Amino acid sequence: MKINLVWNNEQNKVSVGDKEISLITDCLSAALSAEQFEYEAEISLLFTDNEGIREINRIQRKIDKPTDVLSFPMLEQDEEGVIIYDEDFIEGRVFLGDIVISLEKAVVQAEEYGHSLEREIGFLAVHSLLHLLGYDHELGQAEEQEMFEKQEMILNSLGLVR
Repeated sequence: MKINLVWNNEQNKVSVGDKEISLITDCLSAALSAEQFEYEAEISLLFTDNEGIREINRIQRKIDKPTDVLSFPMLEQDEEGVIIYDEDFIEGRVFLGDIVISLEKAVVQAEEYGHSLEREIGFLAVHSLLHLLGYDHELGQAEEQEMFEKQEMILNSLGLVR
């Protein structure tokens, strides 16, 4: 699956390099393939720390606390998923939206859950991408279970196990 990842790092607590970008690109590509997304995709990714994501969360969602990941979908959605119009294409790619990851929070959660930082970052990337494609675990238990099963299947296929 072809994906163009436009990323920026606004934190200095966790090193970000080719390894991390490759990991996230692989995770996003695997998730798009699992969802049978048939277009080339573009996603904007911002790495930040707890204070940075807290500020974004406060401004965008009126929740004044840090979180691990935020998703800002760009496509129109209905009960069956995303709707793609001709104007959604930029240079032949569909812009899915923005992902913001607090790497500071990812480090803490990896330790709490007893798995690698790579697995946690992969989880956050896949989780966020599914939100960009219309999944919403806050709609109910069935939706949450479906989303989490997909996440585990995608991560396991990449060897990112707990």
